[in-house]
Amino acid sequence: MLSNPPTIEQLLTMLAATPERLAALIAGLTPAQLRTASSSGEWSATGVLAHLRSCADVWGGCIATLLAEDAPTIRAINPTTWITATDYPDLEFDPSFRAFTTQRAELLAVLEGLSPEDWARVATVRGAGKPLQKTVLSYAERLAIHERQHFRQVGRIAAAVRG
Repeated sequence: MLSNPPTIEQLLTMLAATPERLAALIAGLTPAQLRTASSSGEWSATGVLAHLRSCADVWGGCIATLLAEDAPTIRAINPTTWITATDYPDLEFDPSFRAFTTQRAELLAVLEGLSPEDWARVATVRGAGKPLQKTVLSYAERLAIHERQHFRQVGRIAAAVRG
């Protein structure tokens, strides 16, 4: 957790801004450039998007479970493992980005209508060491902060492939 965590309004703003921010970072790149890694062993912009989609699936799914069930127990799923069950790494950037943007709009539509009690709903998460207590708020924060960390990465990739 952050020492000065964002407010719910700040989280909603951050989550809403992700698709626009990614679009700005990769503006003008060709499909081939979007699939080009900046260096050996690194992801391409398409690879980063696949990873972000996987995280959104897993953590957004946890949010949905928290809102649908009272005090659920959730089995931890690593987004890096989850991505292997998807075709995200193989998709072209544009259709994958459209799907990500749609998924984000759907998540925001749910989150924007939550009461303070809904944000505080708790689940027990098992399967990754000691059981953890997670809330809707903690998953939304994790998603927003994690995506921000990848903005710098996408910016570096875009700069490198532009030459």
